[in-house]
Amino acid sequence: MGIQQIITIPPLYSGAPKMSFWQNLFKGLDASMKTPTTLGWYHLLCLAIVIGLCVVVAVYCRNLSDKQYDKILLGTSIALWLFEIYKQLNYSYDWSTNTWDYQWYAFPYQFCSTPMYVMPLALIFRKRKLVRDACRAYLGTYALFAGLAVMLYPGDVFIKTIGINVQTMVHHGAMVVIGVLTWVSGKAKLNHKIILYALPVFASLILVATGANVLWHFVGNDETFNMFYISPYFNSTLPVLSIIQPLVPYPVFLIGYLVGFTTAGYLMFLLALLFNTIFQKIRNTALLKKQKNK
Repeated sequence: MGIQQIITIPPLYSGAPKMSFWQNLFKGLDASMKTPTTLGWYHLLCLAIVIGLCVVVAVYCRNLSDKQYDKILLGTSIALWLFEIYKQLNYSYDWSTNTWDYQWYAFPYQFCSTPMYVMPLALIFRKRKLVRDACRAYLGTYALFAGLAVMLYPGDVFIKTIGINVQTMVHHGAMVVIGVLTWVSGKAKLNHKIILYALPVFASLILVATGANVLWHFVGNDETFNMFYISPYFNSTLPVLSIIQPLVPYPVFLIGYLVGFTTAGYLMFLLALLFNTIFQKIRNTALLKKQKNK
């Protein structure tokens, strides 16, 4: 027997009107809009906000202490989890029938979901330098790439529900801002070896996703469950990967996934190095002009 079940949620009080409190609440949270498009007004607005926040971070957050950085991580982590809880409820609760039917395809353990787990780990192990630095390195490389990719090309992440569109832009935008913050504040070192710190975190996350996918195949129901889109039992729907997976043995596909995203993560380091070099040159030029004017 599959583990899927539909639960009818009782109203909060007896003698309730046609719709209970929960139905009214989630009806409001299920408000709709025209589905945003890539480079449409909503996408461009969110992109502009994220760019603006990154500029603010670059200007004002270069000398953050570990305590200040950790406070930002904590606040961001809480916000992302609250939005994720809303998303899960919205996907699974039908206010029109007052029933709960969990959508396992939306289980919050995809590549882009990982900062919600890595940020708390960076805080929990803040006194264990190796683990803390590995988590920070991950946020500045792999997570930054994942957030940036969606912010630049959201593809099919937009739907008709206003709250979900807000959630996805807040989530991926936060990944970009935290990634930039991690580099700017020096919590991820501008060293070519940085990817070697982040790699074990990514590999561990892939291992968990693979284990969950295999476990689901044997004990789950017929719903699609494809964490990280690397399940050997479902074809990936991600660009490029959807083409490669059917053509190669699964271990080769998995290694290619690891290598491909590691290369993308390393590219984030190179971008951070480039922007830091430009910033240093601009600052040195400004200092020289200031000295000459004296």
